Order: sequence, then C-alpha cells, then structure tokens
Amino acid sequence: MAIAEVVKYNGNPAVFAWKYPNEELGTWTQLIVNESQEAILYKGGQALDLFLAGRHTLNTANIPILNNIINLPFGGRSPFTAEVWYVNKVHSLDVKWGTPSPIQVQDPKYKVFIPVRSFGQFGIQINDSRKFLIKLVGNLPMIDKKNIITYFRGLYLTMVKDSISSYLVKSGISVLEINAYLSELSDHLKNRMIKVLDEYGIKLVNFYINDINTPEDDSSVIKLKEALAKKAEMEIVGYNYVQARSFDTLEGAAKNTGSSQAGIMGAGIGLGIGTGIGGVMGSQVSGISQTLNTKEMKKCPKCQSEMEADKRFCSNCGYDTNKKNEEEITNKIVCSNCGNGLSKKSKFCTECGKAYAPCSSCGADLKENATKCDMCGKAVPKPCPKCGSLLENEHANFCPECGESLVKKCHSCGENINGSPKFCPECGEKL
Repeated sequence: MAIAEVVKYNGNPAVFAWKYPNEELGTWTQLIVNESQEAILYKGGQALDLFLAGRHTLNTANIPILNNIINLPFGGRSPFTAEVWYVNKVHSLDVKWGTPSPIQVQDPKYKVFIPVRSFGQFGIQINDSRKFLIKLVGNLPMIDKKNIITYFRGLYLTMVKDSISSYLVKSGISVLEINAYLSELSDHLKNRMIKVLDEYGIKLVNFYINDINTPEDDSSVIKLKEALAKKAEMEIVGYNYVQARSFDTLEGAAKNTGSSQAGIMGAGIGLGIGTGIGGVMGSQVSGISQTLNTKEMKKCPKCQSEMEADKRFCSNCGYDTNKKNEEEITNKIVCSNCGNGLSKKSKFCTECGKAYAPCSSCGADLKENATKCDMCGKAVPKPCPKCGSLLENEHANFCPECGESLVKKCHSCGENINGSPKFCPECGEKL
C-alpha cells in the first residue's frame, strides 16, 4: 500500500477548486494548506473534516470525524482511502462577462428597437467551501474561472437584459445616453446577484459594466444617428423639420420647369403648400411676395403697415401720409428762450446756454417757472419740498421717493387741502 507523505497544491490561481489525484492516504500524511486555501477531506462522498492554513498531520487527533468512520488497526499508521479537495479563497477580480449576441431593446425616447451589446467584469471569492464543493463541483476533478463563467452566464445575461430595459423605461433616457449611468446600473446588478451567488457559497466582491454600445452597422442605429445629426444641424442653423420640408418643397417647385406652373407660378404653389403644412412660413411668404411684387411700396409712419408708394391714405389706420413733413416741423424741439433747435439728447441750448427742461409728455422745452407746457398743456410736475423729486401726480398725498407728506391743511379749520386752491373749500379762508 502506498502512503502519501506530503499533500499540497501550488497551482494556477484561476483554479477555484482542485482534487488531489491520489486517494490512498496514511495516518501520518502531511497536509499543507496555504494562507489563501482551505482543504476538505472526503470519504464515501461525504465532506468530513475541514483544514485551514498550516501543516497538518493526518492522525486521530485532527481527523475525529474520519476516525469514527474507519478503523486504524495498524498502530496509528494504517492506510485509508479518502479524497483531499483544495479550495482557493483568494479574491478573483477579473472574471470577464459579455453578451454573446445583441439584446433588442426599445428606445423609450425615440420609440425604435435598437440592438444593444454589453460587457464588463466581476470579482468573486469562495465564501463557504463545503457549500461550493457540494453544489457546483460534483464529480469534476477541478473547477476554474471558465467553469464559473459558463455556470452563471444565464444568470448575468438575464439580469443585465432585464436591468437595462427596466432602467431605460423608468428613467426615460435613450440607449445612446445610458453610458452616463453605468455606475448606477453596476451597483443595481451587484445587489441583485449577491443573493443568488451566496446560495453556492460564492461572495460577489464587485460587478462592473464597462460599456453598453450598439452595433455601428445596424440599419436602425444608422437611421437614428442620422436623424439626431440632422436635428442638431437644424437647431444650430435655427429652423425646424416643418420649415425644412417647406424649403424642400419650394426648391422642388422652382426646379419644376417642365410643368405649366413653371417659374413664379411654380414657386407660388410651393408657397401655398408650405403655408398649409403648419402655418410657420408666414414671414417667409410675405417677404417673397413683396419681392415678386413690381409696385413700389412704403410703410405708414403711424402703424408701420405696408402700402403702395403712390397712395396718400393708409388702408389700415387712415393716416394721411402727406402730413408727415408738417408734423415733423410741428414736433421739432426748440429752445423756449431763443428759439434755437434742440434734440432730445441735448442738455443745454448751443445759442443761449439755457438748460433743456423737457416736458414729460411731448418733450418740448419748458420755460423757467412754467406751470404747464405751452405745446401740449400738461401741468409741470412740482418738486417735493423735502427731496426735490418731481411729482408727476399733483394729487399725491405722499412723495413716492422719500415718503414726505404732501397734504396741506387749512390754518383756519384744519381741513386737508389737495392741489393748489386759493381758498379753502370747507371754510372759504384764503390760503
């Protein structure tokens, strides 16, 4: 009978569980377990004793469960048949995953179906060696990273597809914008997968989505990106889709020289179509119509309506356009002292040096100490006795600038006096 003297495993770190190939052991066999490992003894298909990091001698002191199953009649050095499994407890953080084929997802923003691909990586650690060996390993001689990816492919693909679809619907964002939310989606998927992997003795350390993209050669993706590029171009230039279609109609009508509506008539039909599409071409139609009109036009000085240049009266407001020069002369501002012409930007008269005191109503220059404007008859505002601000409302009780009371009282009867009467309206006393 062969007796194993030393049992250990220094293999690939990508291997999560490995069975020692020799099953004939002796009671003095040295079992070496590294810091990142655990070893489990199997007998008759049952997981018996578990050994942590260190050097262990297989004897009745440290394998009590095994000692109850087999007899050791050869002076404590009897050979026996058992399996030794090593379980790797290191953190494996580079387990790659990806969708083998694109997932069809309806874009909630643009309402089109788009194929979506996704890939990333996750990290795991064997948390419960017994549970891991019993539920996943079975009769395999070993289990590595490739087996883990194969076993859980259905799990992460289903969850990735469900999470991406539900996130798009709830948030209302486009598939083309989802890469801005990868961190949030990764945390959501990690929380969903933790409970499932824990049932197999596996701890999910992290889960990352590195990218979510769409195939560049897919027809639906190409059309959507072209439409978005066109939309961005129109926003930069400053027109919308309806206007763009109207411009195309006008251009087509202008080029339709073979029809009976060629030239100006063809353009006119295009204008009619453009106006009917959405009513947004009013200003463009007006401008083109004015260009086509051979008659000279002018604007009414009063209401700014377009009218023929040879007409005297405006058809919109009835204004007599021949009075324009007369009104300009009448409304000319002159110095009230010397009669020199002034502008509204003037501060002093260039002839006599008088300060320009404009009427708040018509702008005419007021005479010194004037109580009303000679041009329009409006009363000249009086200054506040406290702050000097002009009081537009002659019947105001308080100054709007400083709050000073402007109400006078009759010295005889005490009645409040509004305005500037010469006699008290209550007792007739001269003020």
